[in-house]
Amino acid sequence: MYVSSNQTARVVEVACAALVTQLAALLSAPIMIVDAQGRTLADSESSPERSNDQRKHGELRLPLLLVGQPVTVLVGQSADGEVLSPRLARALVELAASQLPVTDTSAQPSPMYRDRFIYGLLHGDITDEAVILREAKFLGLNMAPQRAVILVDASQYILAQADECQSGSDTDVQRRAKRIIQSIVDCLLLPNDTICAYIGEGAIAVLKASNSRHMEFWALHRDGPELTSSSWTNLHALKRAATALLARLQCETGCSMSIGLGRYHPGLHGLARSYQDARIALSLGQRFHGQNNVHCLDELGVAAFVGVADDQTKTELAAHLLSPLSDAPELLETLEAFFAQNCLPSPAAKQLSIHRNTLSHRLDKITALTGLNPRQFDDAVQIRLALLLHNVQPR
Repeated sequence: MYVSSNQTARVVEVACAALVTQLAALLSAPIMIVDAQGRTLADSESSPERSNDQRKHGELRLPLLLVGQPVTVLVGQSADGEVLSPRLARALVELAASQLPVTDTSAQPSPMYRDRFIYGLLHGDITDEAVILREAKFLGLNMAPQRAVILVDASQYILAQADECQSGSDTDVQRRAKRIIQSIVDCLLLPNDTICAYIGEGAIAVLKASNSRHMEFWALHRDGPELTSSSWTNLHALKRAATALLARLQCETGCSMSIGLGRYHPGLHGLARSYQDARIALSLGQRFHGQNNVHCLDELGVAAFVGVADDQTKTELAAHLLSPLSDAPELLETLEAFFAQNCLPSPAAKQLSIHRNTLSHRLDKITALTGLNPRQFDDAVQIRLALLLHNVQPR
């Protein structure tokens, strides 16, 4: 899906040459860097008489992500015959790579390189935090703010046919993706396009800063403080931003689109979890609620509990749905009794030793606080499942 541009190739060439020089001096050993196809990118002892067999003999093979490209650093035997520790060699390689300057100031990261890096980050392909920070710095991507993933399905527009007879070329796809990204930047008031990526199959991923300062424009004063953990922080504002974005994209393109929202998860690897939230919400939302909507886990109803495979996500969703009742134990008790009596008001009131009107008042209050009506089947199932998950958690 991704093809290196001449700019990216130049950046990789410069980085490999600098890294080989540093490592050869640091380790007193021959160093070679090869790409995923085994082609030599840089060699500290590039001489025609060295055969491939000689190069491979006695060398350590250390995979590395270097300016977005998967490469392998080959470390030969040291000049004094000392055996290098693989762990030490890897640490030195990572350290040297993290301190590489971009010596060619005319070579800037291409959009394809940015897309490739964000794709790998969201899919959990890049696990080393030092590598993530190094690549993000190279891209100019600030990883300090908390971020949540907005996943835009713009496939009907991006993958549209160029004409009635011929599918759109790769150039057409990139051009359309770029147009969508520019609209996203304008609508969400983003500083630049470095936090947006075309990740294939007509999808755009946005790493949206989601703390209160960055979401202030989309927040309403009546929202009040968040009642749950930081994973759901500013979700109301994020939904408003996504709704405005969806309307703008539909108006500009005339095509059906959908958006999936992910929660904020802490840490550099939290973006991969946020992406999974967004991807699942988008997939289930489109299946059960159709196109042209903003989908989020907490608004999928019973489908979220049935369609989400990850137990931790379901448990966190249950806690989120019940969080407005956390300071009202009598309301949780009321729900338990109401469900224990098959949602029949009179038996439930009798079990609770309260008047039926009091029970009705409590159920109304539960609806007002959670947005879910225990008297309606779908909402009742949601609440019941949330209670079950909540009750099995260790105290």
